[in-house]
Amino acid sequence: MIIVLLTPKSNFTEQDVRAAAGEGSEKLEFHEVSTIPTRRELKVLNPLPELVTEPTPTLDEIAAQPDVPHQGEPQPAPHVTSEPVRVVVIGEDATVAAVASKLMRIDALWAQLAYVPTGGESAIAHSWGLPEEPGAALEFALTSPPVPTPVIRDDHSIVVLGSAELTGPEGGELYGEVIVDSDTLYHHDRGARGDFTHGVRLVPTPSAPGIAAVQLPSPEQVNRLAKARSGGWWAKFTAGFRPPAEPTILKGRALQAGAREMTVTRDTVTHPRPLKAVTFYRHLRDGQFIRR
Repeated sequence: MIIVLLTPKSNFTEQDVRAAAGEGSEKLEFHEVSTIPTRRELKVLNPLPELVTEPTPTLDEIAAQPDVPHQGEPQPAPHVTSEPVRVVVIGEDATVAAVASKLMRIDALWAQLAYVPTGGESAIAHSWGLPEEPGAALEFALTSPPVPTPVIRDDHSIVVLGSAELTGPEGGELYGEVIVDSDTLYHHDRGARGDFTHGVRLVPTPSAPGIAAVQLPSPEQVNRLAKARSGGWWAKFTAGFRPPAEPTILKGRALQAGAREMTVTRDTVTHPRPLKAVTFYRHLRDGQFIRR
């Protein structure tokens, strides 16, 4: 079964997808969804758990067995199903991230997830190494094999596929602290000065441990770094001075952030209200994503 979710801005019609699928076109099932799908639109995925035909360890059972290498290198899904299922999302980063969140919530990450971006610049397409040409991207989504990949989620049960940013209000300074596993990545207090004062960006890694996070520079530091890397007169003039600091990058399985007021943006979608705390971590099950 291939479930195709099309957004209104999709560059492809059902006929285009059937033509690209070739002999497998009879397995296609089409549904239209919003760019940010609603719960009602994603109900089409609710029957997927019924396709599992043999018992599989539950999330609680996995968490209770420290000898299970669930946080090592990503693995193929252990589920046995009555038929393979591939969900192909033709839309934007926000669309496919919402679908991944739905699959996680119904414990159906065994279903293969493919993405055909239609919204221009895409962090997920870049991370997954998807073809830039639309026709090639569609063919890749329909025919390429799945790659086991860590799934990064937060404590709001939202999956991050491309990137997430934690900043102050309106992208300004973030007064707070961010820890990756047990190491402090970011700490900034009101009134303090520093090169990296505007929060952090995290991205999922294609293999263990799951998360890579980097400090976000102040606008002044952005300018200093750009000038220093340009190799022009500014770089020569400042050659004898302290070089601009480079941001710290940390990798780990979890990221915890606490702040006075924090804006959280996941895969282009900003959380509807400021947060004081948020935790991102690797889910116990891996995703089966169509990627390179």
